[in-house]
Amino acid sequence: MKTHTKETQSQLTPDGAKQLLIEGNDRFVAGKMAERNLMDQVNDTIDGQFPHSAILSCIDSRTSSELIFDQGIGDVFNARVAGNIVNEDVLGSLEYSCKVAGSKLLLVLGHSKCGAVTAACKNVEMGNITALLSKVKPAISKVSSSVDDITAPDAVQKVADQNVMHAIDEIRNKSQVLAELEKNGEIKILGGMYDIETGKVSFFE
Repeated sequence: MKTHTKETQSQLTPDGAKQLLIEGNDRFVAGKMAERNLMDQVNDTIDGQFPHSAILSCIDSRTSSELIFDQGIGDVFNARVAGNIVNEDVLGSLEYSCKVAGSKLLLVLGHSKCGAVTAACKNVEMGNITALLSKVKPAISKVSSSVDDITAPDAVQKVADQNVMHAIDEIRNKSQVLAELEKNGEIKILGGMYDIETGKVSFFE
């Protein structure tokens, strides 16, 4: 597979970028990864990078975006933080990805059986983890009134889903740059959920 150039990136639409991720995940699930020479891509990106998508995902070792979407070097920006939460540094990184470097799709990707979300549901407090997990609390509030036990697996997954949607709201509300790009149709901001048992990514519409 060829490395993206400024020309191929500029010709791509947000829906086109989404389709690249869908097709890549399909290949991953089927065990039919694309043939690519990563060192060729290293050489191709020496003078610049033109990723089609920016993905905010969790640090979980099972959820590497480049692998689960079968992408190569220079294809995606990958911002990773426990619980795929949003803070000022994440927002700045995503603004760079889309406004400066030209990515067409911003995907917030959660995953099943997320340790950070589970810990937040169990009200874990420990060092700097406490402040991080506090950013999951709005999602817990959305779910808690409709479940008997917020720590039950089904409830935790509902919180994980809501946590993705909350992150998207945070991006739109706290980044005028990204909100304007989306309003103008230059990017799309989407959510998704990765199933660690099947390898499949489901996109939120």
